[in-house]
Amino acid sequence: MDYPPCRVVPWSEIDRWSDLLAEKIRAAHHEPEVIVGLTRGGWVPSRMLADRLGTKHLAALRAQHWGVTATPSGKAEITEGLNGRLDGKKVLVVDDITDTGQSLQLAVRHVAERGPVQVESATYLHISHSTYVPTYYAEEVPRESWRWFVFPWNYWEDLRTLARTARGDHDAGAEKVLEVLKERCDLNVPLDHVRRALEPR
Repeated sequence: MDYPPCRVVPWSEIDRWSDLLAEKIRAAHHEPEVIVGLTRGGWVPSRMLADRLGTKHLAALRAQHWGVTATPSGKAEITEGLNGRLDGKKVLVVDDITDTGQSLQLAVRHVAERGPVQVESATYLHISHSTYVPTYYAEEVPRESWRWFVFPWNYWEDLRTLARTARGDHDAGAEKVLEVLKERCDLNVPLDHVRRALEPR
């Protein structure tokens, strides 16, 4: 396995990015009436933005692409769409990151078909190689600085995947797994977290 370089994102960064996005949206005078969060990565960001912007109407749609929820084709697909209409509404579609950008682009297209007067998009992070650029993003990450961002809402999922892969590759205990994660992923987490991640589910 090619171990990706990783960066664990603390909640303090999430708060800062949420504030930055809210400021940018207010500065554009485009406060949304509806926020649509992509599940699963966009759930928490969409709620945090709704709180800051005072948006009461939250909706969710599911776009699968990669990771543990990868589609067989490898292409982004809407697997759980919106049921209702959004006629005349100003809508903001939110995800945590644009990497390829395919999921967010597909979601924006899906939302646009439901009659809104305005559709914009927002992410915390925008990777410069993404084919889709969101309307708003808190930070741009240059392609050469790409990392696998371990957000708080997928910390244990990512750690389980990486730790169990390292254990399988090296037939090792928790101490060796942590050593591999530090060396191969630049991932420095507590040893007890590694032990927990390696426990049978």
